[in-house]
Amino acid sequence: MSGTRPGRQLLRQEVVEGIKRYILEKQLRPGDSLPTEPALCEALGASRSSVREAMKILDALDIVEVRHGHGTYVGRLSLSALVESLTFRGLLSPDDDFQVLADLVDVRELFERGMADRIVSLLSPEQLDRMDALVATMRETGAREGHGFVEADRAFHALLVAPLGNQLIGQLSMAFWDVYTIVAPHLDGFTHADETATVAAHQNIVDAARAGDTPGFIKALGEHYAPVRRRISEARARG
Repeated sequence: MSGTRPGRQLLRQEVVEGIKRYILEKQLRPGDSLPTEPALCEALGASRSSVREAMKILDALDIVEVRHGHGTYVGRLSLSALVESLTFRGLLSPDDDFQVLADLVDVRELFERGMADRIVSLLSPEQLDRMDALVATMRETGAREGHGFVEADRAFHALLVAPLGNQLIGQLSMAFWDVYTIVAPHLDGFTHADETATVAAHQNIVDAARAGDTPGFIKALGEHYAPVRRRISEARARG
């Protein structure tokens, strides 16, 4: 901002880094409480206004969680800031949005295809049963019947990478999924045939995984993402 002195910006960033160092040095975990504002001011040698500004920044990044009337705690350390940034980029410019969507689809499929062997070998019968139930929900509700279809789709892909036990992959996969679902409605052309094909592809993913058929699993993933890529391509052509 033009009215903000560079020195103040530097001090605020120093306080931000100081709080992050404190969390690391004390080996705090999500949900652990942080010192009071006066204690942080003393520990960091910073003013209360600088600490408050730093907390606002860290709260927006989900590094800390400010609970008014209760105190400040280490945040969930989620990827919410990444979701917000990518979503805004995808909605901001008509020159960028289709490329953002195409990139997100590539990344989502890359996670699932790249880990196909492990996913197929690790999915338990119970997880496969839950995925079958989610496909049934998608089939019953349909894409135009509220949020049931979308919520089932999201839960399906969360379960798909859950057996990997890799929190980062799980968070990134869901973050990219969330961005896509926010931006994708700006695309046209999701037909009833696309809906039917999407449900069928999800069912084929489950069936292939249950049969231990990795090539079939990868083929079904390709079938799932094909209609999405077509819609992006058609939107680009219209644009």
